[in-house]
Amino acid sequence: MRRLFLFLILGCSAACTTSPKENIAERWTKEKAWTWYDQQPWLVGSNFNPSTSINQLEFWQAESFDEETIRRELEWSADLGMNLHRVYLHNLLWDQDSTGFLDRIDTYLSIAQKNGIKTMLVLLDDVWHPVPKLGKQPDPVPHLHNSGWVQAPGAEILGDSSRHDELKGYIKGVMSHFAEDERVLVWDVYNEPDNVAGQKGRAELEVKNKQAFSLALLKKVMRWSREVNPSQPITVGIWRGEIKHWGNPDSLPPVDRFMIQNSDVISFHAYDGEIENVKEKIHQLEKYGRPLLCTEYLARGAGNTFESVLPVFKEKKIAAINWGFVSGKTNTIYPWASWSREFDAEPEIWHHDILRTDGSPYSEAEVQFLKELISN
Repeated sequence: MRRLFLFLILGCSAACTTSPKENIAERWTKEKAWTWYDQQPWLVGSNFNPSTSINQLEFWQAESFDEETIRRELEWSADLGMNLHRVYLHNLLWDQDSTGFLDRIDTYLSIAQKNGIKTMLVLLDDVWHPVPKLGKQPDPVPHLHNSGWVQAPGAEILGDSSRHDELKGYIKGVMSHFAEDERVLVWDVYNEPDNVAGQKGRAELEVKNKQAFSLALLKKVMRWSREVNPSQPITVGIWRGEIKHWGNPDSLPPVDRFMIQNSDVISFHAYDGEIENVKEKIHQLEKYGRPLLCTEYLARGAGNTFESVLPVFKEKKIAAINWGFVSGKTNTIYPWASWSREFDAEPEIWHHDILRTDGSPYSEAEVQFLKELISN
């Protein structure tokens, strides 16, 4: 039965996603997308996770929801001139206490609004640890990048197609609650579908044939989202593959093709060290004729810096959301390579993040550059 399911999903993925019938009718037209986007300022901000949280669960669970830190760090963000944060949620939080979860999201949105910051909410995520668990989250592994970040929904549900519908209440419940809320600017319904954890101790926990299951779930999530029909646009960001194929959906893997063909606005990740690669991504994605939002960038050690990337985004009014704001439990000042080689001290070049926990900048010159570019 499992093999039959995989055959049917992969077969449909190859054939169905290229058909116009696969496009959901309620997808925004290009004209509607541009009408919405033209009303926005240049959108600049970070993927926000409070420094006292190792992952999405610690961020939002009642016992660890750190309102004081959130208030302080969002004020720092506003001081830089940021006006948009991308924020991750998790389905287990809905299962645990849907009412309390919604109340805490509302609290966060109110704090953000007070500081002039809109929010992009992320509902699912295929990246890092495949087995999320509620309750007290693990302490950070010293000097290790994102040692505690977890996938949503995680391998147990993702790898069992009969359980995908368990997420319907979460997706539709959260979206319906905030569907007309002006504090929520965009919905990013699924981060990096089909990303596979390859780290030691995690690879064996991953879903086999993940692409088939991620695509099957993504299609349902998109349908549920369209049933809600929120006032905000919906997107899923492209993040992998040869750049030359990004502008041609027929050359993309089935998951990526579906993402591009069903997003109201086009979002993407750009950790490229060569600025010419970032420019080529933009060139390819401009072929779709929709607004562009970069929802992840900044990998200083690879040459992907604010100074190199942001002027390009500003010139074309592409939304720019870097990974990380205040250095903390996620340890994302350390590079991805910290999983393969040991660090015993803070790296000279931070990978992600902008500020230390006391609010002082990693680089004063960098912060001044950000303030000037955003304000002018």
